[in-house]
This record gives sequence, structure tokens and C-alpha cells, in this order.
Amino acid sequence: MSAEKIITEWKKGSFKPVYWLEGEEPFFIDQVVDYAEKHLLNESETGFNLTVFYGKDADWPSVVNACRRYPMFAERQVVILKEAQQMRDIEKLEAYVDNPQPSTVFVVSYKDKKVDGRSKLAKVLKQKGEMLTTKKIYDSQLPEWAGQVVKQHGLSITQKALSLLVDHIGNDLSRIQNEIEKLAVNLNARKNITEDDIENYIGVSKEFNVFELQDAVARKDLPKAIRIVQYFEANPKAAPIQLVLPALYNFFSKLYMLYGIPNPDEKSAALALGVNPYFVKDYLAASRKYDYQGVERLLLLLHQYNLRSIGVNDGGTSDAGLLKEMLVKAMA
Repeated sequence: MSAEKIITEWKKGSFKPVYWLEGEEPFFIDQVVDYAEKHLLNESETGFNLTVFYGKDADWPSVVNACRRYPMFAERQVVILKEAQQMRDIEKLEAYVDNPQPSTVFVVSYKDKKVDGRSKLAKVLKQKGEMLTTKKIYDSQLPEWAGQVVKQHGLSITQKALSLLVDHIGNDLSRIQNEIEKLAVNLNARKNITEDDIENYIGVSKEFNVFELQDAVARKDLPKAIRIVQYFEANPKAAPIQLVLPALYNFFSKLYMLYGIPNPDEKSAALALGVNPYFVKDYLAASRKYDYQGVERLLLLLHQYNLRSIGVNDGGTSDAGLLKEMLVKAMA
């Protein structure tokens, strides 16, 4: 079951006695826990019927005793166990999960891990509880996900603005959502997010960013690429090399795939590369600047300079120095 579906069921007044939230993506776990903590009980019920434990400080008997209590002046009580992955003897919750209190909604946040599928606890959870297992969203899925969040706020966003937002923040769903909420507040009556809004309210330069550097490299525009790197040098937080190199590698690895498509057009290329059709023209333009061997050589350069950026075979060249050197070789 997804986080969205759990919350939808709660809004309809449908509750299970145990919810086990686990996995790699904390955003969806936090989303469910936050809703449980703030919305399952009204203000007058919360004081008597909401109990929150933290795994590092909690012991299983205290958690079970809290779950066994009856609600006071309310239909149900809510018990939340946060950071459950830090709790000792957590497998001893199995007896309670097997025979839970019907008037208790017990929500367990078990981040960055999964319960051992061979354990008794896992088997009982599958039978008696509701489980949410989260996975990290692939970087290629981030624009679509962020676009959906924008729509949920009743807004639209230009493709370039969406790319600036996602490339700047990376795979941090909570921060992406927070920045979109900030934009929604600052737009006032407007409904469309533009590159200017990303620059003004999030602090990403629409001229000097990873997206523009990628475009300059794709078009073999060395002067523009060097200007952007100089901006990065003067503003180290704008685009650290650990962000720049993977972004370039992602673009050129997709370009590498393009050579396996016979006579690619925009539609076939978008489908094969798994990218938005809006950006296909960038790959097709780059394919006219770099042949197959050129892209292969550039991917090897990116790998080499990634190693140098972490100190392998390098005596301490600055990040900007590494980028400039790599760009000159790449576009030679």
C-alpha cells in the first residue's frame, strides 16, 4: 500500500490496528507519520490519546503497554514509534502485532531498513498489519514526481524551470516539496512557475547552473562552459563538483544510448532514452557535435575526473581547475 492510499483510507475513517512503515525513502514514511500525529485525533483528544515514542529511548514493554490502553473520551488512541530501527528487541513487538488492541492505531517508522522477511515479526505483520515499503525514486523520475507536486498545488511550471529545480536540489523529496510550497506562497495570484521564479525565490541562477553547463558542453561551446565554471568557482555552493560530474555523466550516457537507435527521431529517441520529449532535441543536437567515439571518450574522461575529485591520482587540484581541464579535453 502507498502512503497516499493509507492517508486516503484514514480520511474515509478506515483504520487498521498496526501500520509498519519501512524502507529507503524517508519522505513517504514521514508523510504518513506526520498525518497520523496531526490529523487522526482532534485537538481535544490529542492530550489523552496520542503517545509518541523514539526507538533509541523506548523499550518494547512500554510501547506494548501504551498500545494496550483504552482510549479516553475518544473512539481511538494513536501510538507512534519513531526511529524504530534504533530500538532494541524490536522483534518482541511480534506478540502485540499478532493480537493488537482494536481501538489503537499503532504506527511504526522503521527507516532505511526492512524487517527481516524470515522473522516471525515479518510474517505476522503481513498477516495482521498494513505494511508500507518505500524505495528511493530514481533520478530520472524526479522531474515527473516534482511536476506532480506542482500540480497538486494548482500550479504549472515550465520545463526549464522544472529542470533547474530538480538539478539544483537533487534526490531530496522533502526539500523539493518545501521549495515548491515556498514558490506557491511567493507567486501570489500567478499560477505558472518560470525560470525567473527559481532564480528569485530558490537562488538558482538561470544562466549559471548545471543545466546550462550541460547544454554548453553538448554544443561544444567552450567559452560559455568556462564562464559557468568560473561562476561556480566564485559561488562554491551553487554547483559542487559532486553534483556537476554525475549530471554530465547522466546526459552523455543517455547520448551514448542514442547511437543504438537506427535513424532516431524525437519520438523514438524519447521512448528509448526515457526522457521528456521536450529535451530530446538537446540529445539530437549533441549527437551532431559528438560521434560515437567522442562520447565514449568523454564518458571515460568523466570517470577519470570523478576519481581525481576525490583525491585519486591528483595532488590537490581545485574543483574548478579539474572542471576547466576536463572541459578543454572534452571539447578538443
